Formats: sequence, structure tokens, C-alpha cells
Amino acid sequence: MFELIFPGWLAGVILSLTTGPLGSFVVWRRMSSFGDTLSHSSLLGIAISIAFNINSFCALFLLMSLIAIILAWLEELLPVSLETILSIVSHSSLSLGMVFISLISNNKEVNITHYLFGDLLSVTEHDLIVISISSIIILSILLCQWNMILSATINEELAQIDGINVFYARLTIMLMTAFTISIAMKFVGALLITSLLIIPPATAQHFSGSPEKMVIIAIIVSILSVTGGIFLSFFYNTPSSPSIVLCSSILCLLSKIKNVFIKNKIF
Repeated sequence: MFELIFPGWLAGVILSLTTGPLGSFVVWRRMSSFGDTLSHSSLLGIAISIAFNINSFCALFLLMSLIAIILAWLEELLPVSLETILSIVSHSSLSLGMVFISLISNNKEVNITHYLFGDLLSVTEHDLIVISISSIIILSILLCQWNMILSATINEELAQIDGINVFYARLTIMLMTAFTISIAMKFVGALLITSLLIIPPATAQHFSGSPEKMVIIAIIVSILSVTGGIFLSFFYNTPSSPSIVLCSSILCLLSKIKNVFIKNKIF
């Protein structure tokens, strides 16, 4: 049994090391809508890769990087919130991707469920190598740029006074998010990857007194979610990715309940 679930579990743990710190920045900057936009756009990237017979990761990363750059540029120029634009881009790209896949499926067999929800238990040794190398790249960039990105996230005006390029910091987070979604979509799915970026950090913020502590707790919560979800999937034959997100949601709910009890001094 362990040999069957170990590759998927290990892939989930490696992804957790990336989604923990990156998701914390997404939560701090209130960028969950941006994550949804990229994850929904990924379906369009998959349709393009199938139509032109190119590598899905390259198509996903190029498309989402382009969208991330455009959105970062618009956020810099527009005096209003990007929420409306993000919503339009998100739903339009998702619908366009589904239409393209529907047209492609007339000539080719396309498993849309696999792209929407992924399958972490289908991970191969080659996939593990790709995930590991990609995660090392993302973590290295985040560690090297940690102080700059954190300063720009906490207080943009103060960061600008200190000479930090806020636009560059924002773009770095957006591109790293695009990179992470490109890696993880095959295994977690377009509709669920943002949940792994958002829910563990949202859980961790109830128990952390510093950004670094929040990142560590978010990683631990994510690993626990992956472990619980994979075992639930194996023993009860449920979809692996939704099971992981469900475990993560339960942990988040328990943390909020505990936080309410602590505030009201029930315990």
C-alpha cells in the first residue's frame, strides 16, 4: 500500500513547501482572486497545448505569465481595484478554454475531469523530478527576495521610501504563483490549486505571531492536509485532490472554532 501512495504523497509534500510561503504572500496581499484567475486560465492553456501539440507545462506557464504581467501592469496603472477585471478574465478564460476543449474533443479524446480536478496518485518518478526542481527554483527566488517582497507586502509606501521597487515585488509574486500553478495543475487540478494556496495560510494566521512562523505553520497544515487527503482517497476510493482540499478545509474550520473559543475565553 505504502509503495502505491508514496509518490503522490511525496509530490504533495514538496508542493506544500512551495505553496506554504507563496500562499502566505497571496493571503497577505489579498490576491486570492488573482490565484483563481490564473487557475481558471490554465484550462485555456491546456486547450492550446492540445490543439497545437506542445508541452502542457510550457503552454500553461507562458500563458499565465503573460496574464500575470498584464494584470500587474494594470494594477500599477489603474486607480481602482482589479477585482472586476480579474473576475472578467477568470470567467472568460475558463469559458474559452472549455469551448476550445469541446471543439478539440470532436477529433481527439480529452479527459476534462482530469484537468479540472487532477490526480495526485498518478505521479511518476519523472513528475517528482520536475516538481522538485521547480520547487527549488521557486523557493530560492522567494528566499533571495524575501525581505524585499515582505516589505512591499506589509507597507508599500514605506517600501517605496526605502527604495524598493514595489512593482517588481508584486510581479515576482504573480510570476511565482503562475509557475506554481503550472506545476501543480496536472496533479491537483485547475479548480482546486488555489485552495491549496489559500486555505493552509488562512489556517496558519490564527496561530502565528510573525510572517516566518505563519509560513512554517502553513507548510505543516498543507502537509497534514495532503497526508489526510491521500489516505482518505486510498481507503475510501475518493478523488485524491478534492479529498486533500476537504481535509485542509476541516483543519481551517477547526482553527477558526478554536480561535473563537480563545477570544471568548471559553477554554
